Amino acid sequence: MENQESKFGFSKFAENWNGRLAMLGFVIGLATELITGQGILSQLGLI
Repeated sequence: MENQESKFGFSKFAENWNGRLAMLGFVIGLATELITGQGILSQLGLI
């Protein structure tokens, strides 16, 4: 049987996807701030 790496927990696969999604979230947040002219916290009504 082939030795497969787990897709859950602290594995290279999970860390790669975590980094990719974090970069995507950062870019979307930055673009939203540039388009609306408001920070994320003010958009959520926290400031």
